[in-house]
Amino acid sequence: MDLLTATQDVVFSPIKLFLDADLVVKSVIIGLALASVWGWTIILSFTVKMSGINKKSDTFEREFWGSSDIAAFAKTHSQNDLPVAKVFAAGMAEWRLSTNGKSIDRSGTRERLATAMDATIAAETDRLASRLNFLATTGSVAPFVGLFGTVWGIMRSFAAIAAEQNSSLAVVAPGIAEALFATAIGLFAAIPAVIAYNRFSHRLNQYEARMGRFADGFHGTLSRELELEV
Repeated sequence: MDLLTATQDVVFSPIKLFLDADLVVKSVIIGLALASVWGWTIILSFTVKMSGINKKSDTFEREFWGSSDIAAFAKTHSQNDLPVAKVFAAGMAEWRLSTNGKSIDRSGTRERLATAMDATIAAETDRLASRLNFLATTGSVAPFVGLFGTVWGIMRSFAAIAAEQNSSLAVVAPGIAEALFATAIGLFAAIPAVIAYNRFSHRLNQYEARMGRFADGFHGTLSRELELEV
């Protein structure tokens, strides 16, 4: 009965565990909590961003393939910041430069068009992926940072045993609880980051492939146009 009463008196409180922790463990928990908050901010913002980009890309490609005048379409979308629109703009810019002369090097023009659009695809993919490195870092580092807090808390528990010359749970439990709480926070930060990074990497690969398909189709259109140039 006494054991049951004592168990009921113990209330698990993350806030109390944090407040009772020493400075090192507090620093670890705060750092991991901030990393988790920033990670979730990236996750939510990237989800919204990619959803918007895909919808706008659908509209852009539908209008492009339905357009009969590429020059007029390019003028209308000259200020479009959509990644696939930048691929289109890079192709158009290279097309104008390569066909402005009196004589046209058809083979060289095709190569330069492919190079310009491929470079833009790579640059836009890197730009979209710029914040994902934080998720990868958090996913790989956070568990070890939490483990550091765990080790430190256990060392503190052993120090308490030595100081009190008592190995009862009342002496060692607080330090161990703080230590395990640091580990839990590390996993809380790491697991969503790893899942999101893998998922977003897949979505980026899909969008990169989409830009590649658009570039190939546009390159084919310009190649046919090139055959008509005198």
